[in-house]
Amino acid sequence: MKDIRNIALVGASGAGKTSLAEQMLFNAKTTTRVGKVEDGNTVMDFSNEEIEKGMSMTLGVANFKWKNTKINLLDAPGYADFASEQIAVSTAVENLLFVTNASVGYEVGLEQSIELLDKRMDAKGIIVNRMDNEGADFNKVLEAIRENTDLNPIPILMPVGSEHRFEGVIDVVKGKAYIKGKESDIPADLIDAYEANKLALMEAVAESDDALLEKYFDAGKLTDEEMASGIKSAISQGTLVPAFACSATHNIAVDNVLNAVVEYLPSPVEKNKITVLDNGNEKKITTSDSGDIIAYIFKSFSDPNVGDMAYVRVFSGSLKSGTEVFVPEKSKKDRIGSMYNIVGKNRTETSEIKAGDIGGLVKTKYARSFNSIVKYGSKIKLVDAELPSPVYWQSIKAVNQHDEDKIGSALSKLMEEDPTIKLEMNAETAENVLAGIGEQQIGLLEKKLKTRYKIDARLKTPRVPYKETVQGNADVNYKHKKQSGGRGQYAEVYFRVKPKPRGEGFEFINSVVGGTIPSKFIPAVKKGLLETLGKGIIAKYPIVDISVDVYFGSYHDVDSSELAFKIASWNGLKKAFEVANPILLEPIHDIKIIIPDEYMGDVMGDISTRRGKIIGMEQKGKKQILNAQMPLAELFNYYPALKSFTQGRGKFTQKFSCFEKVPDDIAVKVIAEANKKED
Repeated sequence: MKDIRNIALVGASGAGKTSLAEQMLFNAKTTTRVGKVEDGNTVMDFSNEEIEKGMSMTLGVANFKWKNTKINLLDAPGYADFASEQIAVSTAVENLLFVTNASVGYEVGLEQSIELLDKRMDAKGIIVNRMDNEGADFNKVLEAIRENTDLNPIPILMPVGSEHRFEGVIDVVKGKAYIKGKESDIPADLIDAYEANKLALMEAVAESDDALLEKYFDAGKLTDEEMASGIKSAISQGTLVPAFACSATHNIAVDNVLNAVVEYLPSPVEKNKITVLDNGNEKKITTSDSGDIIAYIFKSFSDPNVGDMAYVRVFSGSLKSGTEVFVPEKSKKDRIGSMYNIVGKNRTETSEIKAGDIGGLVKTKYARSFNSIVKYGSKIKLVDAELPSPVYWQSIKAVNQHDEDKIGSALSKLMEEDPTIKLEMNAETAENVLAGIGEQQIGLLEKKLKTRYKIDARLKTPRVPYKETVQGNADVNYKHKKQSGGRGQYAEVYFRVKPKPRGEGFEFINSVVGGTIPSKFIPAVKKGLLETLGKGIIAKYPIVDISVDVYFGSYHDVDSSELAFKIASWNGLKKAFEVANPILLEPIHDIKIIIPDEYMGDVMGDISTRRGKIIGMEQKGKKQILNAQMPLAELFNYYPALKSFTQGRGKFTQKFSCFEKVPDDIAVKVIAEANKKED
């Protein structure tokens, strides 16, 4: 375990994560050429969709050796719609390295990544990439991170020059410069900056350990040995966030970054305590090579290039082919088949994946993304990953009728790859509705349906699941009488209809006395009402929150039947609706919107145009949290609008709250549209 480093490259799309991964693989002699994203030939981005779009859309995995240390490298897409991929990699590694673009600084994607992974207990670091770009400014990037987050990055590899003059780095720990790939003395004009960074690094290391802090106070400094031993501990504890400068494009200081990964970042031994649920109770355990098997599938997928694959992180014990294991999330026994070391779409078979390592499993029967793998009979599982709630919805339907039977199973497989996508059959609107966290994410799913399963799908904004009810009271009767030769039909009912408080549903009261409606027909009366409640009256939406009291009626010894009383009930309730002031209800959702201060005015104005109402607000750092309510009809397309208003920096969460009356002008349109479809 001590000879492994697990690192994930996260951060904004376009910061050069995949390019950096490609250069690392080449420098380690794992690959023979450096792939380019624009050419569609990188090791990490190998799916058809990624090659076509020229961007990472799913996480990539690779391993290589560097200085007798195995490095498992995970490359996560930076686009916000693929947040689940960043969460997935964070569950599998000890080290999260936020890659930034030196010429852009604290951009939206970096902000989103840092906020998304803020609660993860992984060690964190900053790689300031693209130092050769015009406008590159290492110190400006770090200062922006300090100003806008709780992170305090301290340079370990500080740059020598910038833009076209960027030619190397200074290792602040070793006190050596590495210029054009060669070790050299620190340039005279950078001595003061180096001394300032070394002092900041020394203070951060000292503050991570009481004994070191005491030595620092006594001597005013730490020895090189004390620094070397203290840095890894400080990074592991999260009290030190190291920063590294490099340029992946020109392969400047990439080797130095790899050296720093091996020398300074924690191995699985330094981060060997994990939180698990043992029979439902949370506890910490110490992982080891000799412990019982505890592993975690952080990503499963099916791809034409590689087939069915599950990426697994082994925390404790070891996985071996043929071993019977248990998947607690599914309560199913599984068997480990073939296992592989992974380099993008390429793989080499292995007989064992040991504690601390990452590899691939083929064709697990039950284990999927975010599932634990433990010893059979164990009651332990990893803590569930906290996934974002849906903020974007689209109904989905196969274009061709013959694909209707296939689309369900295809969607199930695709959703196993990305558990942040949910599929719900809305019985009220007769639609299959996909819920996710962005247009790109749902669009990628549509693309995969076509390329992998040859299914064309149609996406559109879902219909709103309205409800119907009444505001007033009604006292009506209806007589159903039909004679057409032979036995006729006869039933008469008297109803008192009243509204009930919101959310209380339907109440049926039988107040019939004296046998004016025989007791054997009362269930038919209720059944007729229930059928009408399900179908709706004014706009064909379900009826809720009403009380119907059947208190009188009449019957015929020969012509009365259950069907006759059901028909009388249908029409009796329809007659009641004509006089009881019927209304439409719409779902209202609670939303929590988090935005930078400067967008407050625009966002608040937009909320009011969407018939929303602000409940309250609070300040959190440099951001405002708005608590509001908004109709679902307006929420369906709110995510793209909020991104537009806030340059991508706004986000929100939502959950259903209640049903409220639809404004009359909107209700008229909804009812007219519903009746038009019915016709």
